[in-house]
Amino acid sequence: MKMLEGFSAQLLSVLRIMTGLLFLQHGTTKFLAFPESRHTGVEPFSLSGVAGMLELVGGVLIVIGLFTRPVAFVLSGLMAAAYFIAHAPKSFFPLLNGGELAIMYCFVFLYLSARGGGPWSVDAMRGDKS
Repeated sequence: MKMLEGFSAQLLSVLRIMTGLLFLQHGTTKFLAFPESRHTGVEPFSLSGVAGMLELVGGVLIVIGLFTRPVAFVLSGLMAAAYFIAHAPKSFFPLLNGGELAIMYCFVFLYLSARGGGPWSVDAMRGDKS
């Protein structure tokens, strides 16, 4: 797959954008009822509400690539906490406790916090070339 090596910087941006868009919908369902789900209509100052606000604002910032490193670091911590609060008590195994997505988000965000937003980001336009 040597031909893909030349696109690694762009694929970093694609990973960031798609992760942000998928993550963003967790916040939009909680606060904008889009798409409507069982999580729609949370109390803003509840644990789920605070998480939803981070998902909404953080998701937008990740999609556009603004303040990628610090935002991704915070979101990685959010997903680690979500895993241990909501999933781990159900079972040791992520497959059984429904926590695979939280773990995946946690480590993708951790990677983005170390690597940055890539060339297709507001950060790159502002001069952060990472």
